[in-house]
Amino acid sequence: MTNELTTTIENKIYIIRGQQVMIDRDIAQLYGVETRVLNQAVKRNEDRFPEEFCFQLDDSEFENWISQIVISNSEKMGLRKKPYAFTEQGVAMLSAVLKSETAVKMSIQIMKAFVAMRKFMLLNAQVFQRLDNIEKHQLTTDNKIEELFDRMDKYKREDKQGIFFQGQIFDAYSKFESFIAQAKTEIILIDGYVDLTVLDRLAKKKKNVTVEIYTDAKTKLTAQDVQKFNAQYPQLNLNYTSKMHDRFLIIDKKTLYHIGASLKDLGKKCFAFEVLDASLIPTILKNL
Repeated sequence: MTNELTTTIENKIYIIRGQQVMIDRDIAQLYGVETRVLNQAVKRNEDRFPEEFCFQLDDSEFENWISQIVISNSEKMGLRKKPYAFTEQGVAMLSAVLKSETAVKMSIQIMKAFVAMRKFMLLNAQVFQRLDNIEKHQLTTDNKIEELFDRMDKYKREDKQGIFFQGQIFDAYSKFESFIAQAKTEIILIDGYVDLTVLDRLAKKKKNVTVEIYTDAKTKLTAQDVQKFNAQYPQLNLNYTSKMHDRFLIIDKKTLYHIGASLKDLGKKCFAFEVLDASLIPTILKNL
């Protein structure tokens, strides 16, 4: 019976404000008195119950405690008054104030339960620390996953148009790379100002996807740049044209992007992109 009682008491010990406490109504039940009577005895002897012995739960502590206790919803609804919490020292003082044989005996059992719980906490401190670290790590992971899904939503392929403002360099290049990632066979880029930064982005293409670049003859790219690119990411062909002012990106001759800025300048100033009717692709290629 003693073991059962100890277990019952241990289940009514909570950690509030970083210390083990019991709530007034639970103690009153064990002592065989009304909660009102117990609290009245405390008020008559306020000088014996400093805050480290007894304190009233604040709003957040009360809500947290309500969420922990196992009672029916109707019983929880009846708990409108914030209860008082008693530390181990407060329980010991209660037995002296109530001066009943039951209170003395129960106080001893309660203090034994406090000691047992304290030993349990000390013996399992490392386990609790690990659980806390796991919880923090999980929270970080959840945040990263949520960020990833946000980015996926932001750069979803079905976007038909968009606008990027000055300084959104990462966002602009990420969007461009999402276009490149769609290509299964061929990428055609029409851009009058192409440099090595553009080739760096095109290197993200799938293997065996060919690249055709149409740019101005004054481009900063050299035959050696193309050769080095092809040594790792074949096959890129560099072509020259002076007939195009706007920038176009054609994916597998099925998707046509009109891009308002040279790809080497993405995010440096405000620009927009849009998906044009794919039926225009043959006409554009014919007029290169």
